[in-house]
Amino acid sequence: MLRFPIGAITDEFSPDLAIAAPAMKELGMTGAELRVVGGKNIMDLTEDELTAAIELCEANGLKIISIATPLLKCTLPDAPELDSRFQQDIFNSKHTFEDQPRLTAKAFHIAKRTGAKIIRVFSYWRVVDPDAIFERIVDALQDLADKAAAEGLIIGIENEHACNIGTAAETARVIAAIDHPNLQVVWDPANAYVAGETPYPNGYQMLDPKRIGHVHAKDCHLDGHKALWGPLGECAVDWKGQMAALAADGYKGYIHIETHWPGPGGNKFEASRICGQKLKELVEAVS
Repeated sequence: MLRFPIGAITDEFSPDLAIAAPAMKELGMTGAELRVVGGKNIMDLTEDELTAAIELCEANGLKIISIATPLLKCTLPDAPELDSRFQQDIFNSKHTFEDQPRLTAKAFHIAKRTGAKIIRVFSYWRVVDPDAIFERIVDALQDLADKAAAEGLIIGIENEHACNIGTAAETARVIAAIDHPNLQVVWDPANAYVAGETPYPNGYQMLDPKRIGHVHAKDCHLDGHKALWGPLGECAVDWKGQMAALAADGYKGYIHIETHWPGPGGNKFEASRICGQKLKELVEAVS
């Protein structure tokens, strides 16, 4: 029995769930996070495509934990200019600020269909002066948390280096401003590292562990502000220390790989298989 249940963002193995799901099952994973399925962002799936995705996960013993939406992963109007240092990953999603109400409704619908409890969101593309729009970010997240509460769902704000809430320090500030049980953190130590922070122990110690609802695992070194992704547990993030701290703090949620590493010879499937095995070993070490 693993100390933490493990899983993955499925398209890190393959955008084809028929390939990804069995590979995840073989690694002992029990959780799935849907982002890109069949080459389409989860928000753009038809009802039939969504049904097929649910059935594939169920057939492989995978519980859909989270919907990896692009909510608030857009440019905020009337804000300072964008910070050009960080790559903006869109994962087949090109939605705008004006699309957010429609996307919110769709995300809640998909969560209900799949049984996912967490809807992952962001904090708008990062600007050169994030403080200037902090209150607008708070208002948007507060509104989403209020809506989630009415549906029995959780809004998970991911710290994302290309967005305005990128470090643990920034995450702690926004969580402190919104004391809401339906707003939790999707903690991504590697993203905090790319944003310029030492994620563990420095960053993690700023967070309230009771507000962490989900964890993403990936690893990298840095070349300036450019992330050089690699095998989990073999780069700059202290994953052994982070796992031990999560265990000591009583973390009960899933840990999902979000590989990013292109893999040996550019084989992303193999990269995710390797990182999935390393995640299992890291979790076993704290069991």
